[in-house]
Amino acid sequence: MGLPHASRWFSHLSSLTLNRFSSSSPRSLSRLNRSYTQFIVTTNFSLKRQLQRPLFKTMASSTHVVDATARQDKVTAPYGSWKSPITADVVSGASKRLSGIAVDCHGHLFWVESRPSESGRSVLVREADKPGEEPTDITPKEFAVRTTAQEYGGGAFTISEDTVIYSNYKDQRLYKQSIKSKDSSPVPLTPDYGGPVVSYADGVFDLRFNRFVTVMEDRRVSSTNSTTTIVAVGLSDKNIQEPKVLVSGNDFYAFPRIDPKGERIAWIEWGHPNMPWDKTELWVGYISENGDVHNRICVAGCDPTAVESPTEPKWSSKGELFFVTDRKSGFWNLYKWIESVNEVQAIYSLDAEFSKPLWVFGINSYELFQNNEGKNLIACSYRKNGRSFLGILDDVQSSLSLLDIPFTDIDNITSWNRCLYVEGASAVHPSSVAKVHLDDYGSKVVDFKIIWSSSPDSLNYNSYFSVPELIEFPTEVPGQNAYAFFYPPSNPIYQASQEEKPPLLLKSHGGPTSETRGILNLSIQYWTSRGWAFVDVNYGGSTGYGREYRERLVDKWGIVDVNDCCSCANFLVDNGKVADLSMLRAETHKFESHYIDNLVGNEKDYFERSPINFVDRFSCPIILFQGLEDKVVPPDQARKIYLALKKKGLPVALVEYEGEQHGFRKAENIK
Repeated sequence: MGLPHASRWFSHLSSLTLNRFSSSSPRSLSRLNRSYTQFIVTTNFSLKRQLQRPLFKTMASSTHVVDATARQDKVTAPYGSWKSPITADVVSGASKRLSGIAVDCHGHLFWVESRPSESGRSVLVREADKPGEEPTDITPKEFAVRTTAQEYGGGAFTISEDTVIYSNYKDQRLYKQSIKSKDSSPVPLTPDYGGPVVSYADGVFDLRFNRFVTVMEDRRVSSTNSTTTIVAVGLSDKNIQEPKVLVSGNDFYAFPRIDPKGERIAWIEWGHPNMPWDKTELWVGYISENGDVHNRICVAGCDPTAVESPTEPKWSSKGELFFVTDRKSGFWNLYKWIESVNEVQAIYSLDAEFSKPLWVFGINSYELFQNNEGKNLIACSYRKNGRSFLGILDDVQSSLSLLDIPFTDIDNITSWNRCLYVEGASAVHPSSVAKVHLDDYGSKVVDFKIIWSSSPDSLNYNSYFSVPELIEFPTEVPGQNAYAFFYPPSNPIYQASQEEKPPLLLKSHGGPTSETRGILNLSIQYWTSRGWAFVDVNYGGSTGYGREYRERLVDKWGIVDVNDCCSCANFLVDNGKVADLSMLRAETHKFESHYIDNLVGNEKDYFERSPINFVDRFSCPIILFQGLEDKVVPPDQARKIYLALKKKGLPVALVEYEGEQHGFRKAENIK
């Protein structure tokens, strides 16, 4: 989900990307320009003055310093006019998206990558057998590995032994395919419903009953109020049958996980109006001889006097259940279930986040493994103070040892034979997958090697890269601070005069329950290499800083986020942009259908924060880019904005893209 944004325009047409509708109130319109764009633009922001403010604290930085000698060798030109080899073609064609990793029984790494050059097609790829060889595409050209469950997808494939099961994007059916050979053909496992109306995600193999247990989202009756269940899909090559429902009755399910003996299943569930980071429940069910689930026990999240959001359940090889929850401290920490007394035990407590919001299926923030001595250990990642850490946790001694790797941002990890495969990035590494070899004790890194990179050619431009500084700044609420990543202008050839101040682009990230991260992003470097400063704000309501910080936005969406952006940039803007909150609430898909109620409040708040109700305050030119298959921000939103501005007589344009959903995937459209 996107969010409301603030923006200032500076004498010529600027662009607007529909991540979600904007919002504003008459109270804030007098001091803030509310726009439906990714950037706030100002031309007279004093960078030096801002960074010298006493409460503007640099948490971690790699400051861009230009000495007198370097200045003499550079071309002097105004900020914003510098030439750069990081072109729109480079940005749009450079980055592939990663949609999950897995390791087979032989230790081969597999991943799904989305390719802008193939219209965003998602392909399962196997790592090369030998150095110097090319990775192998497993997915046939007429297939694509992607699920549309909950619109955002994730968890689209699972590997066991020499078999992969995946969701095919076009028809959303599950297919089984051998991964021994790239020439093997996919075999359908689920019925053909005449269209992509039933989706599957986050599945696991159930070897005891030769079946695949997965989350199923059924949209045959209603596309906006689908039915979600946990089902079993038979793996026999005989007749395809309707999936068997194992768990049902709640609005949403995730993380169905079966113990090593196939006797118990754990899962996460939640219901409206909660989102999975608000309040969820962890359940365990016992599997009968005929494969049904019975005798269910609530492990965490069922106490009506406590609020927590357990996530990521996982069984050890010994049948112990581990999971992550944010009870008591408000931070997602690791816990273990004591089955004999149905109690939970904290493994290690830290004011840091050991998981992240469940926007997509298939999150894997920790792995259970054994070292050479047979000792059980937990490889885990967590976020604290704007960066990620990778560590090894000994749950018996409750001790954590950090691993030294170049990544400062980590998404998911998996393991095989004392090796960790880590999805990560840093300020100088694009999104990548690295193979991390551990010593015999599983406590130190002996080798680090990048296996896959989303943008291997990006390092050709490293002399142009602006390294972000994590800054902490005061908000309008006394005693409350917020965070942002600041990117100074950077170009090895150009400099501005010492008297000139750089213009600023301010980005307010989507979500809003999400987090911006200080990693290499050519879309940002495109601007900084041309002499723009760039600030990416983690306003109140962002993740990565615990529940209390995350809940600053409850009932205050369009207020707290906007004020924090203004505080970060230290300026006010004059004019508002357009959107209709009430219309979006009626049209959005089931997963987020009650999300907006928690963020905004009652009907009066909807009206006061919908800029469409204050057309008389519009004054800025605007251009809108809209994917016609976007179900998160439906096309009618953009069209209503367009008509309102056109009626007022402001310069406005609407560009619509066939085949694009929420977040453009095709290289030509990204450009």
